[in-house]
Amino acid sequence: MPYNVNHIHLKYADPKKAAQWFQKAFNFTIVSETVRPFGDTFVITKSENGVQINISSERVTDGKKEHLNKADADAHYGLEHFGFDSVDIDVDIKRLTGLGAVLKEGPIRLGDGRAIAFLACPGDVRVELIQQPKK
Repeated sequence: MPYNVNHIHLKYADPKKAAQWFQKAFNFTIVSETVRPFGDTFVITKSENGVQINISSERVTDGKKEHLNKADADAHYGLEHFGFDSVDIDVDIKRLTGLGAVLKEGPIRLGDGRAIAFLACPGDVRVELIQQPKK
């Protein structure tokens, strides 16, 4: 059995607002929004290539909200970032910063013709843009 990526799960104080940002920024499709038995708002989205990205708020147990540590869009241990392909990295950086992202690094032109950049998206989620070499 192959080990396919099933989903990525992001936590936000306002999952609906986050889902709408990713919809504008990366053409995500919002599939559903529910409140789960955990008491959290749970939004299911899909990327253009079908990867499911779940976005939820804090869970609530016995009337107490789950404590979440501060997000960190800088390089760090653990789940550090996720990447998106880009046809034109400079255009995408300009578009995404116009939507509220903050450029953290790049674009970095690699010796093999690729270019990469790292951005902090709203909620301090770190994403990478990857542009393949021009043919």
